[in-house]
Amino acid sequence: MDFVTIDKLGVRVSRLGFGCMRFPTTPDGAIDEPRAAKMLDTAYKAGVNYFDTAYFYHGKKSEEFTGRALKAYPRDSFFVATKMPMYSIDSLDKAKEVFEEQLRNLQVECIDFYLLHCLSKETWKKTLELGIIDYMLEQKKLGRIRFFGFSFHDDYDCFEQIVTYRDWDFCQIQFNYMDTEEQAGMKGYELCVSRNIPVIVMEPVKGGSLATLADDVAAIFKAARPEKSVASWAMRWVGSLDNCKVILSGMSNEEQVEDNLATFHGFEPLTQQEHAVIAEVAAAIRARTFVGCTKCKYCMPCPFGVNIPRNFTMMNQFMMYNNQDSMDWAWNDMGAEKNAAACKNCGKCETLCPQHIAIREKLAEIAAHMANR
Repeated sequence: MDFVTIDKLGVRVSRLGFGCMRFPTTPDGAIDEPRAAKMLDTAYKAGVNYFDTAYFYHGKKSEEFTGRALKAYPRDSFFVATKMPMYSIDSLDKAKEVFEEQLRNLQVECIDFYLLHCLSKETWKKTLELGIIDYMLEQKKLGRIRFFGFSFHDDYDCFEQIVTYRDWDFCQIQFNYMDTEEQAGMKGYELCVSRNIPVIVMEPVKGGSLATLADDVAAIFKAARPEKSVASWAMRWVGSLDNCKVILSGMSNEEQVEDNLATFHGFEPLTQQEHAVIAEVAAAIRARTFVGCTKCKYCMPCPFGVNIPRNFTMMNQFMMYNNQDSMDWAWNDMGAEKNAAACKNCGKCETLCPQHIAIREKLAEIAAHMANR
């Protein structure tokens, strides 16, 4: 396992971190504890020493399971990270209650890497109004938190506001070769470099989408390095950036564990030629876009409730990344009243679309795809 010393924090961490969000599950949706424990053990024995969980992962069961599983190892041999769920916190007392529960769940006296979870404009405003930061810094002084940071899901302007508010110990961002201009993106990464804030990376494989590429796109990678998995290219892209200290992977099966361990054992940074291969793949992925919707929302509101931009975004994501599981989730999350099948073919949207998209035809294609999958 490759390691890196985070000079700012004075700790040596594994480049690969185990994300505890996507453990294998049993038919009833519970964590398959024997399998998950074995996967954690395989990773730990191979050198992984960073384990990232959160309050709501696996229906609030991930922290408890992760805490029990990690009790098998000396406490000073690993780092555990968890997060304050700011989207569900409505008072300082609630934050205190959750923090105490997390310590009990994890069976530790100190949480190594503690994050404000999923900060956005709305949750950042609430963080400041409720005095959450002062409380967390108090816990750090008491030795109950070792390092204090945040995870983030919003636009760059919001990220800049948060990053420059104080001298954070670290931050966690969604970052991969397809999301360089999304959320914090490359600008956010470079801002962290300039402010000496170590970056922990989540979604390096974009929720699995960069491991399930269409055959013609994946063939570009295979032609360059046939012995390497498609997912390993995404992991290596992030790992080649010096300030990306830990790369998290939410591993859900044994094969993913083994593949990631292989990538980070004798880690190979991307060569100039390999960067060119990734640029070719990124272009090929974008060329698979289903519809050129700019999400201007001139077509909205639909008289019958269809969320036209979200349906198009969902189908674009499927066409680009070939990830049907992700599309199924988005379809079900929208609900029958908002998905493409609810279109009544009235045509009002097409009179308003500045891109002159054949919206009704495209919605019908989406509905047919979901009906026939």
